[in-house]
Amino acid sequence: MSEHTNVLDKLACALGRRDEVPNQELARDIATKRDKEAVKQLVAAVGHKDRNVQSDSIKVLYELAELQPAMVARYYETFLVLLSSKNNRMQWGAMCALSAITQEVPAEMYAALPRIMKAADNGSVITRDHAVRVLAKLCSVAKYKADAFELLCEQVLRAPVNQLPSYAESAAPHVDTKSKAAFLELINTRLSEVELESKRKRLLRVMKMVNKVK
Repeated sequence: MSEHTNVLDKLACALGRRDEVPNQELARDIATKRDKEAVKQLVAAVGHKDRNVQSDSIKVLYELAELQPAMVARYYETFLVLLSSKNNRMQWGAMCALSAITQEVPAEMYAALPRIMKAADNGSVITRDHAVRVLAKLCSVAKYKADAFELLCEQVLRAPVNQLPSYAESAAPHVDTKSKAAFLELINTRLSEVELESKRKRLLRVMKMVNKVK
């Protein structure tokens, strides 16, 4: 992409497309070329007056965050601000980006946990799913593990049955000898709510995995 190219011209809405393929291709192109200027334009465009441009820009940014988190990480505060957007698409798109960049800026994500969990509590399923991803990634950082794991267990406790197995799977790798008994008890208390056999099996696998923790 040359410095004279407006990256917004390559968004799906600018091309008259209603599918996400142009946005995904654009994210891959920016990642390959390490195009920092394009990233800057997209970050500015999340505040565009046209909601379609906003929507496509956040899509490209969170796709790019998955591919090249370091290219996007410096804009974490923009994504945090979007968590309180009244536009649901922007809110969950921002949380997708945050979950992808957590390992790049763990201290900043840890400091932002009150904002992240408030958005998770008030937001859509996708918003909450990606907040859980943020917590799981913070559990991998020793100094943040205790607080992040406690919040993760709260999410397991309060998860809708549909999300329960996946949240339990996110938490399980971070269980240690100290938290083992309480975590097993937590899963056990929720098991009776799960009617679907495939979901029960996933929870039983989690319990089996945690039982091996020494």
